[in-house]
Amino acid sequence: MILDRICEGFRSILSSAGRSALRLAPGDDAALWRPRAGYETILTCDWFLEGTHFLADRHPPEVVGYKCLARAVSDIAAMGGQTRCFLLSLAFPDARADQWLRKFLNGARKASRVLSCPIAGGDTTRRNEILINITVVGEARRGRAILRSGAHSGDAIFVTGRLGEAQYGLSLLLEPSKGISPGDKRLRKHFYPEPRLATGLWLANHRLATAMMDLSDGLSSDLPKFCEASGVGARVEEQALPRVKIEKKYSKKFDATELALHGGDDYELLFTVARKDVERIPEKIARVPVTRIGEVTAERRVLLARKDGAAAVLKNKGWDPFR
Repeated sequence: MILDRICEGFRSILSSAGRSALRLAPGDDAALWRPRAGYETILTCDWFLEGTHFLADRHPPEVVGYKCLARAVSDIAAMGGQTRCFLLSLAFPDARADQWLRKFLNGARKASRVLSCPIAGGDTTRRNEILINITVVGEARRGRAILRSGAHSGDAIFVTGRLGEAQYGLSLLLEPSKGISPGDKRLRKHFYPEPRLATGLWLANHRLATAMMDLSDGLSSDLPKFCEASGVGARVEEQALPRVKIEKKYSKKFDATELALHGGDDYELLFTVARKDVERIPEKIARVPVTRIGEVTAERRVLLARKDGAAAVLKNKGWDPFR
């Protein structure tokens, strides 16, 4: 049975990560989950669709399995939470029920182990194209979940990691001139995003972030949402953006600044810190580089300041499934 194949291999993960949370794992009509005392529950879900979020002829099934869970877990990291378990709902055609499914599950199990997020159940059905929906259950200490709505004028704006790396990898993957190996290190961030769980948890435990979200659609798309939630604006310094290094042979085709501003799929954290606490932010948090890129403003618009000091409204050119 398909259900048995899905659950096989996840059982060893259940014996370590999240065992105290899952009183009854997959196999019954529903799972039983026990929240910890002193914690609030975080719930999030995420679609991962063939033809929209991945291409079956370009993205190996192991990558699809890993990434569908990792990108959903990023929402837990964005609130300073910890993972507890996830639900997998999967639709696929008969042709994908053998080798593709096996490799997909290998990738999902790898992500489950790395992210300490055991499977609790889900659903399967048949469909012509592959549809994946992941629901993740997480927890945050009561009163410590970091929201998008806490930023104030004068707060410093920070991001983790480098921006545009995932989009750069995808662009290379889609290059028509020559194929690129799935093992190419330039594809790693696009194929295997790293939810910043430890960084988000550190910020929550130290109560330093006034607001936070993850960057999934690109800075130019996500920062306006962030500002709207807090009722503020922002000024981003172009020169401060941590950018991907473009190889010389691609320097005329791809622009590192454009990728940093508009490239999606990075799953880095965007967070703000009160002016009085800025000096308490280290250069790295949980081994992840942290960069100050701007400041929150009272004027409710998002500006990009160029090297010469001139500032203009940042155009929203990131990912939008309805655009």
